[in-house]
Amino acid sequence: MATAQGELHWTQLKSLPDPEGFAAPFTGVAGGALLVAGGANFPGKRPWEGGTKIWSDEVYLLAARDADWIKVGKLPRANAYGVSVTIPEGVICAGGGDARENFADVFLLKWDGRMLSRDQWPALPRPCAFMSGAKVGKTFYLAGGTATPTDTAALSTFWALDLNAPECGWRELPPCPGAPRMLAVAGSIDETFYLMSGVSLKSDAAGKPVRTYLNDAYAYRAGKGWTRLADLPRPAVAAPSPAPLARDGQLLVIGGDDGGRRHLDGPGHPGFPRDILAYDPSRDRWSVRGQAPFSRATVPATEWDRQWIVPNGERIPGYRSPEVWALERERRKVFA
Repeated sequence: MATAQGELHWTQLKSLPDPEGFAAPFTGVAGGALLVAGGANFPGKRPWEGGTKIWSDEVYLLAARDADWIKVGKLPRANAYGVSVTIPEGVICAGGGDARENFADVFLLKWDGRMLSRDQWPALPRPCAFMSGAKVGKTFYLAGGTATPTDTAALSTFWALDLNAPECGWRELPPCPGAPRMLAVAGSIDETFYLMSGVSLKSDAAGKPVRTYLNDAYAYRAGKGWTRLADLPRPAVAAPSPAPLARDGQLLVIGGDDGGRRHLDGPGHPGFPRDILAYDPSRDRWSVRGQAPFSRATVPATEWDRQWIVPNGERIPGYRSPEVWALERERRKVFA
């Protein structure tokens, strides 16, 4: 099934073989195959019914566009809400957590065509989940997040790992000048790292975290520091991240949660916005570039086989989706 939205073309790939699907799994490419690992869902009752969120340790693999998904192994432990990026050797998975704690673990998932294997990499400076990250050249950047599942303040941390010398560990860099945040959208163009939207946290009278939805955006360039960019037209919390990069050089922020309907339980929620916000760095300007054929938040994105893949994610609060969508352009000349 393919849907054209303006200049953008979407194809639905085979769904993950789980009836619910997962929010915030790791995803990337190893040995030419697409991996989706971990994530969290509500397989029984929904949260407003007293349901319990379950974290997954399963690793699924898709070898080709017309192949079937298969299970190829497990993560060291159930994990979701971390950040993953692809390098030639495989998929780096950083941080994340479960219901009890956030993790500092970083590891590389590899696939040799027959077997999944894992290499341990330098741990994060502290446990972290719900952060944002992207690979810029030979550097892996991570920004924000939370240190524990019960935090009432987001982190302002900004870390970098030199992929040419990962054994040297993570460096702490000057933080983004905006509010500390979690669930932001990261992006990468040339030598620049982008950090967009997200939520900040504060404590209410009962000591529970309260979210403030953000629509500010920033760019970081090594040696030059942070620059504030034009604000997004609306918040796009937990939109697919890192943001896909179109061949014309625009970053695409797809859907996400704008916070406008957060008072509604899942059955009454109409879904997250479907409009695609496009950022043009040459003009520091946002525009709307059509709509996605799905509603999604808390979902990663990765580039595979000349497509940008959006695997699973949250379709409305409390409900995941096993669907896997691919964004491409005519003649499959998609993205640089």
